[in-house]
Amino acid sequence: MPNGQWTEAGEAVTTLILDVFRLNGRLLLAGDRLVAELGLTSARWQVLGAIAYAERPESVAWHARTMGVHRQGVQRIVNELKKDGIVAFEPNPHHKRAHLVILTAKGQDLFQAAMALQIPWVNGLSEGLSPGDVEITKKVIGRLKSRLENGLMVQDDGTGHS
Repeated sequence: MPNGQWTEAGEAVTTLILDVFRLNGRLLLAGDRLVAELGLTSARWQVLGAIAYAERPESVAWHARTMGVHRQGVQRIVNELKKDGIVAFEPNPHHKRAHLVILTAKGQDLFQAAMALQIPWVNGLSEGLSPGDVEITKKVIGRLKSRLENGLMVQDDGTGHS
C-alpha cells in the first residue's frame, strides 16, 4: 500500500492507467489475430503504420519517438521488414548513419491489406460509442501523453499544490 493518499483525480488516473494497460494487452492480442494471415504481428503492423502515416520519410529513431517506444525495438522490426522486402532505406540528407525508412510497393500493399481487415473490425468495435465520448477520451489521453513527453512529473507537497 502507498504511504500517501491519492487525490481524487490521482486515483481516477491510476484506475485509467490500469485500464489502458489491460486495453493495450487486449488490442495487441486482437491485432495479432487480425493480421496473422498476412504474416504480420501487432508490433510489425504498428511500425508499418508509423511509416505509412508519416508526412515524409523518417529515421528509425524518429519513428520510435513518435510511437513512444525504444529505438532498439523499432530497429529490430525495421531490419526484419527490410529483410522481407517490406521497407527500404534511403539516404538521410541530415544524418549520414540514420537512414530514412520507406515502404516498398510490397510494404504499401501489405499495409493496405491490413487496413482492409482493420476497417470492419474497428467499425464493429466502436458500435454504440458516441464520437463525442471518444473525443473526450482522446483529449484526456492526449493531455496525459503530453505531460509524460514533457517530463511533467509534479511532486505533490501533500496540500494538493505543487
